[in-house]
Amino acid sequence: MNAQPHATFSADSLTSRLPNVGTTIFTVMSALATERGAVNLGQGFPDFDCDPRIVDAVSEAMRDGFNQYPPMAGAAPLRQAIAKKIGAIYGHAYDPDTEITVTAGATQGLLTSILAVVHPGDEVIVIEPNYDSYLPAIELAGGTPVFVSLEAPDYAIPFDRLAAAITPRTRLVVINTPHNPTGTIWRDADMRQLENILRDTQVLVLSDEVYEHMVYDGQPHASVSRYPDLAARSLVVSSFGKTYHVTGWKVGYVAAPRALTAEFRKVHQFNVFTVNTPMQIGLARYMSDPAPYLNLPAFYQRKRDHFRAGLGRTRFKLLPCDGTYFQCVDYSAISDLPEAEFAKWLTSEIGVAAIPVSAFYHSPHESGIVRFCFAKKEATLDEALSRLAKL
Repeated sequence: MNAQPHATFSADSLTSRLPNVGTTIFTVMSALATERGAVNLGQGFPDFDCDPRIVDAVSEAMRDGFNQYPPMAGAAPLRQAIAKKIGAIYGHAYDPDTEITVTAGATQGLLTSILAVVHPGDEVIVIEPNYDSYLPAIELAGGTPVFVSLEAPDYAIPFDRLAAAITPRTRLVVINTPHNPTGTIWRDADMRQLENILRDTQVLVLSDEVYEHMVYDGQPHASVSRYPDLAARSLVVSSFGKTYHVTGWKVGYVAAPRALTAEFRKVHQFNVFTVNTPMQIGLARYMSDPAPYLNLPAFYQRKRDHFRAGLGRTRFKLLPCDGTYFQCVDYSAISDLPEAEFAKWLTSEIGVAAIPVSAFYHSPHESGIVRFCFAKKEATLDEALSRLAKL
C-alpha cells in the first residue's frame, strides 16, 4: 500500500484577525527619513533626554530589591500617587485599590478597555482623525466603528452628528483630548454637551488623555474626571511616557469606576498581567514632586511658540495648536499633491519628515494638511525650519 504524501503547510491558509492592517504611516515615514537623512518631525517622541532624577529613582528601586512581580493592578505606591495627582488637579477621588490600574503604556490601556467593554455587534463611535490603535482594537473585540469626522481647519466637534450617531447598539464613545493629530482640545462647554447627549443612555466613554499636561495659553485640561456624570461612565487613559519624556518605558494607567475597573482587570490580567516593577516604584517616588508635570505646559509652549514663529516665515499656513506636541499646517500654497505624496516629497526632497493627517481617517480624506512634532531640541527644530524656509 502506497503511503499518501503529507500535506504541506501554507501560511496562506491563515485567516487574518486584522486583514486591513499593514505597515503604519509612522513606520514608513520614519524609515524614509532615515534613508534620506531627513529631520524627523513625523513620529511623536522627544529627541532629548528625561530628567536624570527619574532614571536615578528607577535605578534606586532596582537596588532596593523591587525586581519581582508587583500586584496585577500595579504597585500600590504608584496607584496611590496617581490617585493623589488626579484628586489634586481634577477634583475626583479614585480609589487606588479598586479604580486605578497601571498599564504597559497607553496603547495597552486603550486595547484592554475596548476588549473589556465592547461585545460582538456593539457599535463604537470614533471621532476621526484618530490615533491608529482604536480601530484594530474595536475590530478585535468584534465591535463596529461608527465614524464622526472632524474637518479642517478648526476641527470643531460636530455635536449634532455625534448625537445622531448614537443608536440602541452604541456601547462606547471614544474621545481624545488634547487631540492627536490636530492639537485641538475639548473645553468645558464641549464636555457639558457630551454629558447632555449621554445623560439618558447606557453608553460608556473611553477618554484618551495622554497629552493631559500639554495644554497651552493658560487653558485647563478638561478631563472627564472633572465631570461626575461623565466620570461615572468613563475609562480614562493616560501615559507617563508622554509626561516624563520616557516613551520607551511604556508605562501608563487607566482610571475608572470600580465596576468598570473590575471588568478592565479581567482582561488586563491575561493580557499583560502586570507592568515592570522598578519603573513603577521609580515613577511613584518621582511623582512626590508635582513640579515636572505642573511645569510641562510652559516647557512645551516655549517649543510650540518657537516652532510656530519659524513656520510663520514659510509658506505654510498654521492651524491652531492648543495642546499636544503636534503642529498641523496647510500646505496648499506650496503644492497640490495629495497629503501622503506631499509628506514623502517633503521628506525626500526637502529633508523634513511629516505625517499626513489623512492617515488618521479610515478612508481617503484629503484636506491639504500635514502634522509636525515639535517635541524636539531647539537645534533640531531650527534645522528643520531652515530647510522648510527654502520652500
